Amino acid sequence: MRGTTLRPAGRGYTSAITRIQTVAVLDRQALNRTTTAPATTARAAGLTLPVLLAELAAGAPVSGSEFAARFGVTRAAVWKRVERLRELGLAVSAQPGGGYRLDTPVDLLDAARIETAVAARTRLGNLAVHWQIDSTSSELLRRVGSDPRDRLACLAEIQTRGRGRRGRAWRMPLAGGIALSLLKRFDGGMASLAGLSLVVGIACVEALTELGIGEVGLKWPNDLIARGAKLGGILVELGGDALGPCHAVIGIGINVRLDARAGAAIDQPWIDLATLAADAPPQRNRIAAHLLDRLVDVLDRFADSGFAAFADRYARYDLLQGRRVRVLRADGVREGIARSVDTRGALRVVFADGEHAVDSGDVTIREGA
Repeated sequence: MRGTTLRPAGRGYTSAITRIQTVAVLDRQALNRTTTAPATTARAAGLTLPVLLAELAAGAPVSGSEFAARFGVTRAAVWKRVERLRELGLAVSAQPGGGYRLDTPVDLLDAARIETAVAARTRLGNLAVHWQIDSTSSELLRRVGSDPRDRLACLAEIQTRGRGRRGRAWRMPLAGGIALSLLKRFDGGMASLAGLSLVVGIACVEALTELGIGEVGLKWPNDLIARGAKLGGILVELGGDALGPCHAVIGIGINVRLDARAGAAIDQPWIDLATLAADAPPQRNRIAAHLLDRLVDVLDRFADSGFAAFADRYARYDLLQGRRVRVLRADGVREGIARSVDTRGALRVVFADGEHAVDSGDVTIREGA
C-alpha cells in the first residue's frame, strides 16, 4: 500500500455516488450489500441524503431550485434535507442565488477505493461500507455465526449507536471521522488474547505515522492521545469458547475533522487529525486502508506470538510510563506511579504497598504529575 496515490474527491467521484445511492435507496433495510444503482433508480426514489451529500462533496455550489426540479420535490424539501445534513454534523452554507456548498471539503468512504489501496486485501474476507448503521462492531457481531470468513471489515458514515469502552457512547459527525471494525478469528482460547487492545493501538499509531501524523501515543488500555487530548479509541469484544476457538471484534474510532458543535458533545479534551495536520488531514479512504494493512499484519503476528512480541514496540508509544496516575476499579480508587506494561499487557503500577499488575479499570493521569 505504501506509495499508493488515491484520486481526490471531486466531480469524477461517480463510483462513490453510485454506491451511496445503492445503499441508501435500494438496500435501506439490510444496508449490507454493494451493487450498482442506475441514476434513474435514484431519481425515482427522490433526493436522498447520500445523493445530496455526494453532489455537495464534488465541490461546486448546489442549487436548491435545480435539485427540486430534478427530483420532483419542493425547494422546502431540499432545505429540510440540507438541515438534516447540518444536524448530522456537516457545515453547509447557503448563499442567495448561489446555492448550497460545504464549508470544508468532505471525502466520502468508498469500498472500491479502500480495497484498491489495501496491500493486504487478499487477506481480507470482506469489506463493507455503509451509509448508516447502528454500529460497525454490532454488525460484525451479528455476522459471526452466519459468515465463517476471517477478517471481515466494516465501516460506516453514520453510526446511530456507536459505543466505546464500558458502555460509553462514541459520537462522530457525518464524514468527520473513521468508524471501522474488524472481525478476527483465533484458534486458541480467550486467555491467549491478553494485550490485544494494546496491539491494536500499536497498529493505529504506526498507520497514522505512515500518513505523516507523528504525534500520537497510547494511554493504556485503549486510547489514542495527541497533545494531551483524545484522538481516538479502541473497543475489543470477545466471543467464542474460553479454550478456543474464539473471535474478537475490534472497533476503532478516530476523529478526522470535528467542529466545535460536535466537540461540545464530548465529555473530555479531544483533538482531530485536521488539527494535527494543519487543517489538511489525510483522506479517510487512505486512513482506512492504512489501518487495515497494519491491523492484518499485527493481528497475524499476535495470533502466533501473543503480546510479548510487541512489548518493546508498545513501550515506544506508552504515555503513562513514569506518570502519577489514578486507577478506578470496582474495589475503589488508588493512586500510584505507572511503570511499563508486563508481557501480558497488564499495566504495572507502584502503589503505596508495592507494585501491582492492573488488568482492567479506568486510568487517568493526575494533573501536574
